[in-house]
Amino acid sequence: MADRIADVWGSRTPFGPGGSWPERVDEHLTVPCEDVQRWVPSACVLCSNGCGVDIAVADGRMVGVRGRAEDRVNRGRLGPKGLFGWQATHSADRLTRPLVRVDGELRPTDWDTAMDAVVRRSQQVLAEHGPLAMGFYTSGQLFAEEYYAQAKIVRGGIGTPHLDGNTRLCTATAEWALVESFGSDGDPGSYTDIDECDALLLVGHNVAETQTVLWSRMLDRLHGPDRPGLVVIDPRRTPTAREADVHLAVRPGTNVAVLNALLHELIAHDRIDRDFLAAHTTGFDALAEVVADYPPERAAELCDVPAESIRRAARIIGDCERLVSTVLQGVYQSHQATAAAVQVNNINLVRGMIGRPGASVFQMNGQPTAENTRETGADGTLPAYLNWQNDAHVRRLAEVWNVEVPRIPHWGPPTHALEIFRHCEQGTIRFLWITGTNPAVSLPELRRIRSICARDGLFLVVSDAFPTETTELADVVLPAALWGEKTGCFTNADRTVHLSEQAIEPPGQARSDFAALLDYADRMGLTDRDGAALIDWGGPEDAWREFTELTRGRPCDQSALDYRALREHRGIQWPCTDDAPEGTTRLYADHRFPTGVDECEDYGHDLLTGAQHERDEYAAHDPAGRAVLKAAHHHPPHEQVDEDYPLRLTTGRHVHHWHTRTKTARVAPLQDAAPTMWVELHPDDAARLAIAEGDRVRVASRRGCIEAPARLRGHRPGVVFAPFHYGYFDQDGGHERAANELTRTEWDPVSKQPLYKVAAVRVSKVEQP
Repeated sequence: MADRIADVWGSRTPFGPGGSWPERVDEHLTVPCEDVQRWVPSACVLCSNGCGVDIAVADGRMVGVRGRAEDRVNRGRLGPKGLFGWQATHSADRLTRPLVRVDGELRPTDWDTAMDAVVRRSQQVLAEHGPLAMGFYTSGQLFAEEYYAQAKIVRGGIGTPHLDGNTRLCTATAEWALVESFGSDGDPGSYTDIDECDALLLVGHNVAETQTVLWSRMLDRLHGPDRPGLVVIDPRRTPTAREADVHLAVRPGTNVAVLNALLHELIAHDRIDRDFLAAHTTGFDALAEVVADYPPERAAELCDVPAESIRRAARIIGDCERLVSTVLQGVYQSHQATAAAVQVNNINLVRGMIGRPGASVFQMNGQPTAENTRETGADGTLPAYLNWQNDAHVRRLAEVWNVEVPRIPHWGPPTHALEIFRHCEQGTIRFLWITGTNPAVSLPELRRIRSICARDGLFLVVSDAFPTETTELADVVLPAALWGEKTGCFTNADRTVHLSEQAIEPPGQARSDFAALLDYADRMGLTDRDGAALIDWGGPEDAWREFTELTRGRPCDQSALDYRALREHRGIQWPCTDDAPEGTTRLYADHRFPTGVDECEDYGHDLLTGAQHERDEYAAHDPAGRAVLKAAHHHPPHEQVDEDYPLRLTTGRHVHHWHTRTKTARVAPLQDAAPTMWVELHPDDAARLAIAEGDRVRVASRRGCIEAPARLRGHRPGVVFAPFHYGYFDQDGGHERAANELTRTEWDPVSKQPLYKVAAVRVSKVEQP
């Protein structure tokens, strides 16, 4: 056990380009192998990699897991969270009964009482204030069938646009970067492209800690023959950056500048595919004009990295024959998020590196089922990548749901998460149901979020498996079944769909979110236009069947992807159609993109202001199957450092924890590996402030402060790093260790993703007795 906690990525199995990644089966059991009564197929839900896993069951309990050797995603490997995280299922503090607030206290009750309270308040709010007073905030860890049920209830039953997921916090920019460039969401590549490539560009993506098994795959290539060149853009010297040929440790908030400089070098030295650009893209001349203003010397000044390092990186990218680029939170949660992510798409496009083996861009996901929130319409989109501005798309959805078109809110874009909470703050949303997430730790500016959730005029329902900082603020708490206790599908970052089978029964009165949602729809009396029940599914397979039929002909077509096929193949990439029943390895192999005016998921935005383009404007310049090259100038972050707040805070993940530690803090091996909050400083900054390793420090922003021990391991002077996982549910006392006490209520203008990585702070030593 200790070895796989300390040795995060396990033993190496090196291989060369074009080879098959060797199998290596990881396993952890709490009973002897011969005591395992059955193995139940599933996939891991503790990062976005989607590793195939089998759950060991004995006497009605989970007793271990093993990686599935034949699975295309992980070839048997599991990371530390995958190996040990399942143990949270048996935590002693699982929520097993509904709770209802009475006289200011949460008291145990039964489902009928709890649901009567939820439905009674829902109906009261609807009668007095209408559907715009109803809000729903969901997770990135439910199953597709549950998200689809939410979308149908909220958008087709209640008729409110106020539904979003906490995927808004981690990968909304991934969605919108793909839509802006390619016309549709969905990563074009396959993890097998890593096996084929001869260069990797990792931008704001600390793969080593966020997707440990994917990093094992990259490490096996990097340590094998003919290793790919590796360029990493990240302010910190992460385990990923330590393996790089070129590490561009940019100043936080300057991603657009350094990416423009790379594009400048590629174009200036003619390291581009002009035939591909002419035949399959639009916008190259405007892009070339913008990036001409970013020679390496200017970018070096803006980003505080050597100009020669930028040139070296551009040579690696420009001289390769097969480039894989990846992007994650270091871009998505930073300044000019969508503009920067789109520039990574542009790098692959100007090189013609898309749609073939070893050549792709991945706008990565952060959570295991983030892709499903987007596919099913449980975040800021409609299901099946339908365009809310396209009347024909909305009619199609209305026909499948058998509701009148006006029932589906499409007069404006679906409401994003921070706007939902603003409506709650202002009193225009009076009912909020939070499912499987913990905004009292994960959202920015936590003092404000706590005051919103505790507001007298807001009726707060929270579904979760454990007590959290958010359940403490709820009016009703519904106990939820976890992974392994229910059945459903989910999709990883390379479009691989797995079916997770129920292995054990949930404890006590806990129910799946799917069951709770169907109960709510029934009690609410939600009907279609013929007066029949809006939702008449017998189980999750019925919901999956309806959803996949809705995707027919769309870019995310899963019309041939049923439970039977998933049980036979244990992981299939969409599109999965009658013509491609075993799935599709990569998108855009024909270099035709779903950008046409009648096909695209959205008409796009201005990358600087976020201004929404309308149909007529888009149609006047219809890309008609071409990828779109969108340019952007660098602009400095809005909150600048100054004499009072001279340092820049960036937040991020730690390899042993997940989200707000709701699960991982309840798993001894993971919690023991990282039991408490810390703050990472550069030694030069620490010396100036007379701070030594382990000293307790106070980090303050214009919004709040935290205290934690200092680690003097920072790579860039002027930058402070804090992991965002730590909250208060397992701590006596106040609110002094959650990184989001410091962060700012600001979001990217296109993706509406909060910007966690550019807050100005000051640091001081805490004098202790």
